[in-house]
Amino acid sequence: MRPHAALLRRVRQLLCGVAGLAALTARSATPAAATPPPPAPRVGTIPTVLGEASGLAASRRADNLLWAHNDSGGEPVLFALDTKGALRGKLRIEGVKNTDWEDIASFELDGRAWLLVADTGDNDGKRKDCALLVVAEPDSAELKPDKELTATVAWRVPVRWPGGPRDCEAIAVDAREGKVYLLTKRTVPAELYTLPLRPADGSAFALPSLAFPPRAAPAAAPEAVLVARLAQILQPTPEQKLLPLPTGKYRAEPTALDFAPDGSAAVVLTYGDTWLFHRTPGQSWADALAAKGEKLAPHGLLQGEAAGFSRDGRAIFVTGELPGASLVRYELPAGKP
Repeated sequence: MRPHAALLRRVRQLLCGVAGLAALTARSATPAAATPPPPAPRVGTIPTVLGEASGLAASRRADNLLWAHNDSGGEPVLFALDTKGALRGKLRIEGVKNTDWEDIASFELDGRAWLLVADTGDNDGKRKDCALLVVAEPDSAELKPDKELTATVAWRVPVRWPGGPRDCEAIAVDAREGKVYLLTKRTVPAELYTLPLRPADGSAFALPSLAFPPRAAPAAAPEAVLVARLAQILQPTPEQKLLPLPTGKYRAEPTALDFAPDGSAAVVLTYGDTWLFHRTPGQSWADALAAKGEKLAPHGLLQGEAAGFSRDGRAIFVTGELPGASLVRYELPAGKP
């Protein structure tokens, strides 16, 4: 979610100047003798219906297909895009509200493809109705740019934080473990939590049309478990802290998280950087994400908000929340992630 809406409205009036400041903040994190690396390649522009894109995930049913959604207050709709950013279709989730959707994950479970939407944004730290909403991914053959499909919530995972609410804009699913990983935004360092993907007995599948209205998480819902702190993400420099912009003082705040399909790596997007965390066989996600990550080339976005691996795990896509944001693609070298 945009950190300061009023400020950003003013910033948009001076986009050229802001772009220069963004470049300055990137350079300020680089030693004076070094040349800043070029930004990652832009492969397209996301459609105007995604004026506040806040989540991105690759389809598990089709190659070269991405799912995205808007931030708080938008329609409860998922948008299908090709890997150049062109609109391929829409999926409306019935019976729910986009209170503050902040990320999306795709996964396979029991031979089916699913999409999980994280309604977990909480700028004020007051929400008691945060939840993860799971819907079946539709057949890509049914998608058309001018057609809106519908889906109902297959199951819902209430989010309860220990010690009170958290703002969370970054989630990922490990279906093999049966867990959802949630990365907090405003804690320093960022904290990694887990929740069960579904009840251990699988009973959630007995309620295929379940769509709870917003309410406090039931007392029986499990509480999120803290498993790691990401102290390796670089915090803003003193110079960057002087700039009240996403790429300035807020640059270390995580806005997206995704796991490679084969479980070999994770990507963490912050306002300022794109981080790749490698994972060795048998290593836990907690240990992998607590270790030192690899900072990739700058994403170059004024407000990077969404990131996800490609279906084959050989690329990472990144985009931002401002209207007309670019779609950025990182090609991963052979042997990575």
